[in-house]
Amino acid sequence: MLEAIFLGIVQGLTEFLPISSSAHVRIFGEFLPSGSDPGETFTAIMQIGTEVAVLIYFRSDIARIVKAVLSFIFGARFEKGSAEYQSARLGGLIAVGSIPIFALGYLGQSYIRENFRSLWLISFTLIFFGIVLGLLDHFGKKIKNLEDLNRRDGLVYGFAQSLALIPGVSRSGATIAMGRALGYRREAALRYSFLLAIPAVLGSGSYELLNSLTEPTNSFSILETASATLVAFVVGYAVIAWLMKFVQTRSFMPFVIYRICLGVIVIGLLLTGTVNA
Repeated sequence: MLEAIFLGIVQGLTEFLPISSSAHVRIFGEFLPSGSDPGETFTAIMQIGTEVAVLIYFRSDIARIVKAVLSFIFGARFEKGSAEYQSARLGGLIAVGSIPIFALGYLGQSYIRENFRSLWLISFTLIFFGIVLGLLDHFGKKIKNLEDLNRRDGLVYGFAQSLALIPGVSRSGATIAMGRALGYRREAALRYSFLLAIPAVLGSGSYELLNSLTEPTNSFSILETASATLVAFVVGYAVIAWLMKFVQTRSFMPFVIYRICLGVIVIGLLLTGTVNA
């Protein structure tokens, strides 16, 4: 139970920062008394907790989007440029942006489970995509807001999010980097990253949760997994509130440096045989 709670704290602290929560859960799992990979199922279920934190923190935005989308479906038409039009449009773009990760995640789930948990892969993706995030954040233009989002950008955002199927990439890191490459302001890129993750994370987590009811996770019981998920929710909510204020005045460079240092440390641990890949 203590291991599960600890991993719930790790999940909550790292889910929304561009440093890859799945990589941290995988790495820290090696140093727990059980000394094993917590597993994809456990990780995906924990992410439900952090995503519920997103639902609560952005509840006003989400309520407006859902209301506008439902009104549009049932025949309402909004004046172009109005708040309702923008909300319905954003809802449609979130749906479009979710297509890549749903398709790739469903079709490639077996391959991902068997080949994407290696610490060698995780260490290199931490370093490589950390450098990518740093470059794009530094050189990217800062001219677009969410109102400027179009279908092309929404779909490209979606393909960036699908890279998060590889532990070490980071869902928020990939989507933020793509947003900066497309010219969006940090706050806009981060906000859309949060909203875009909702269908993917809740879908993946719910799928794994249903499977775990008949095939329990390898590492933790249902009660332990539920406890970790609750802890991840509480910690994750606090991190969202902090991060939304942080990006208003600071760049993502501290996270870039952290990613590179962590990747180098993991490679050192692998080379010395301290941990098993």
